[in-house]
Amino acid sequence: MENVLAILLAGGAGERLHPLTKDTAKPAVPFGGAYRIIDFTLSNCINSDLRRILILTQYKALDLIRHIRDGWNILSAELGEYIEVLPPMKRVHEDWYQGTADAVFQNFQSIEAEAPELTLILSGDHIYKMNYHEMIDWHRRHGAEITIATIQIRPEEAGRFGVVEIGEDYRIVGFEEKPQHGHPKPSRFNLSMVSASMGIYVFNTDVLLRALHEDAQDSDSSHDFGKDLLPGYLRKARVEAYDFHDINASQVRYWRDVGTLDAYYEANMDLVAVAPEFNLYDQRWPIRTRATQQPPAKFVFGEEGRRIGIAVDSIVSSGCIISGGRVMHSVLSPGVRVNSFCEVEYSILMPNVKIGRNSRLRRTIVNTGVTVPDSTVIGFDSDADRSSGYTVTEGGITVVG
Repeated sequence: MENVLAILLAGGAGERLHPLTKDTAKPAVPFGGAYRIIDFTLSNCINSDLRRILILTQYKALDLIRHIRDGWNILSAELGEYIEVLPPMKRVHEDWYQGTADAVFQNFQSIEAEAPELTLILSGDHIYKMNYHEMIDWHRRHGAEITIATIQIRPEEAGRFGVVEIGEDYRIVGFEEKPQHGHPKPSRFNLSMVSASMGIYVFNTDVLLRALHEDAQDSDSSHDFGKDLLPGYLRKARVEAYDFHDINASQVRYWRDVGTLDAYYEANMDLVAVAPEFNLYDQRWPIRTRATQQPPAKFVFGEEGRRIGIAVDSIVSSGCIISGGRVMHSVLSPGVRVNSFCEVEYSILMPNVKIGRNSRLRRTIVNTGVTVPDSTVIGFDSDADRSSGYTVTEGGITVVG
């Protein structure tokens, strides 16, 4: 892994996660209480012995940059190790990043300066556990020039993914980005499923640089890996499929694109289950994040007749105080305060949220730093929530931004 460079794409606007991304980049959105979304991909890198990592940012990156600076300064520059944030610098042309391939192309000088044998392209906004070392070994053993990580999905989900057709020796012979015709090619590994791209690619670096320059010269290209570069390179290079090996030790392989509010909500709610599909507590594959200086969580009541502070089937982060309120099936990020006589159910409270006395919340996401006034009711009447200016998703989740 010493001769592998990892590039994390972390510059997307995250429009489908608005209002959570109103002031911050999608990879920096809190997840699972103590974490940020990007922490999961970065933890995979560190656990896979990757020690040279470039993070490409663009939109609303300040919070993300500070998180990386304060929480991920764990590598040794003396040993040539680093996690480096690269903002858009317009070194190649005068436009901002036009697509995922263009983002990498505009930083091709940084790749050439490192001169890695292989370059691993990753997304900074997916939740999963993966040992990239295994994928790199697969790439080398099969003599591939490009390897795409794939996962099995149901055919009805194909319209949300890049779908690959896999031939002999795991070579990819077809790539279709988000097909809408309803007849995707069945997977080679399971005929009742479809093989979808995970947005994880290994390139021989010389092939990557050549492909990026060719794509940059194509005026008809949207300069995206899935839409343009990869489909156009199936006949120019040996492109292999690596079927995702999940080290999460769950019955179902776990990989989540939390790009919509409903997907984000469901992924968080899974974490509070008695036996969650995604295991945060596996010390063999630790998930790292920035450690904040917060006191322990506290559950209190202070006067006669007040209900005792309690949380059931919930994640409660450091710095939280539940003062005479009741929390059930919820995720509380650091610094949350739930005051007397409150009821919070099936909800996600972002960092430093304060819930006023006598308030009731159900199936609600409350964004960072919001103070909910006393006696507020949210999540019980979608029409009332919309009239109050809140966002209500297709799945009926109310988001207080």
